[in-house]
Amino acid sequence: MIILLPYHNRRACVQNFVGKVEIPLASRPDGPILIGKEIMMALYIVQHGLSLPKELDSERGLSDNGRADVTRIADAAKGYGVTVSSIVHSGKKRAFQTAEIMAAYLNPPQGIHASNGMDPQDDVDPWVKKLDSAANQMLVGHLPFLERLVSCLIIGKPEPMVFKLQNGGIVCLDTHSGSWAIRWVLMPHIG
Repeated sequence: MIILLPYHNRRACVQNFVGKVEIPLASRPDGPILIGKEIMMALYIVQHGLSLPKELDSERGLSDNGRADVTRIADAAKGYGVTVSSIVHSGKKRAFQTAEIMAAYLNPPQGIHASNGMDPQDDVDPWVKKLDSAANQMLVGHLPFLERLVSCLIIGKPEPMVFKLQNGGIVCLDTHSGSWAIRWVLMPHIG
């Protein structure tokens, strides 16, 4: 399946699992583009950026390296034309700061807000039942919650882990024929 994503400077990025090719968009409006009967709407999972140790910050806000990684990934996502409707975070300082950086680059029209039920050890089942790729949301939170959520969406149970997240990285999931799948990832580091 090939999906055409909006890209900066009135260009589009045709992306599939083999690579990407840039093509001019001519006079098409900005925003998601329809290909056949499919439009790129997705769920974006983000583990908060690297945080300070509790000894330096009792609320464990982002470290300088954490801010730099999140900023780099947010800028790359913007460059690839990623759009989100809203950003939901756990309410913890490091998740909020990560959400703020992502929002500064991706400009979600519905803004950012905190939600209960996204703490590291929370049950993923309530989220699995209410998530919809058409909502085009970004979730910013913590491990092991996010890895368990990805596993539950992909294989129907929280374990085993199907994808190892990184601080500040984005995993994009969408649905095809009623099943969730990982569409692409942006990570601050390889390995």
